[in-house]
Amino acid sequence: MTLASPKLEPALPSATGPLSSTVLDLLACRPPQRAFSLVALPVAEVDPYGLDLHLALYICYEMHYRGFAGVDPRWEWNPELLALRSQLEDVFLEAVRLDVGEIAADEHAEAEMDALCVEPVDGTGPSYYLRDEGTWEQMREYFAHRSLYHLKEGDPHAWVIPRLTGQAKASFVAIEFDEYGGGHGDRVHQQLFADLMDAAGLDASYLGYLDAVPAESLAVVNLMSMFGLHRELRAAAIGHFAATEITSPPGSRRLVEALQRMDAPDACVHFYAEHVEADAVHEQVVRVDVVADLVAAEPHLDRDVVFGIRARDLVEDRLAAHMMGCWADGRSSLRRPLS
Repeated sequence: MTLASPKLEPALPSATGPLSSTVLDLLACRPPQRAFSLVALPVAEVDPYGLDLHLALYICYEMHYRGFAGVDPRWEWNPELLALRSQLEDVFLEAVRLDVGEIAADEHAEAEMDALCVEPVDGTGPSYYLRDEGTWEQMREYFAHRSLYHLKEGDPHAWVIPRLTGQAKASFVAIEFDEYGGGHGDRVHQQLFADLMDAAGLDASYLGYLDAVPAESLAVVNLMSMFGLHRELRAAAIGHFAATEITSPPGSRRLVEALQRMDAPDACVHFYAEHVEADAVHEQVVRVDVVADLVAAEPHLDRDVVFGIRARDLVEDRLAAHMMGCWADGRSSLRRPLS
């Protein structure tokens, strides 16, 4: 068996509790060839947004991306690991559904997307704060939080491609083509963010900050992976994708202004400037040619799209509250402050 380069396969993180310890202990072994035993995780009283659960879930999901150095790739589809993952997912998804709340029969994706387009005059949150008064060190922390997604940008949503048909599929792929650099490796958004990390003096390696970010950052990416990897959640994945594309341009514009105020390196400004331009076009495509086409073909999925939008807001708001709370107290928003 040929092992992938360590540059491509990140190192395993350290456990933070019984759930992540169980998953890591399993991956340290060789996957069984025939025997299968269900390992029951102690999830009855676990915090559905807690660090231990989300680190364990992140590790499970990562087996479908690049895996980990020294971990047998056959674990990816091993039923024992999948059974563990399912227990973690059930806890997380139940909490998200509960917190999102009931979606009424007259609440539709079109109106939900219209609401996303309305920017508050006196908005709050990390991008506003960083634009107006944040420090360069806080901006570097923001980069570390976002590195877990941006260094795999496009990948979690790409799982939904085989679940789409017709115009929705064609237009979705067209947007993803831009995310992957339009055929140019140096323009892949993942690479642009790696360039940003280098320019900011940060670790640009894939999952370089997995041991440093809090549960809130892990939950943001776990939600995408969960939606993408389950066909029954395909419309939620599309809702998440739509919300991401619609809210990206104004948020990225604020970060461009923040970085210019800080006299940040050009590579840092370029990453967000690229998203201001590209995602402004994507917004219309995703609304008209992806979401509208999907809902027209499968009307019963309309409320699932709404759920995906609101679920994204839920986890993003939790991360924003965490960062703002830490910064207001004058402390790092990371588990391990940047050196």
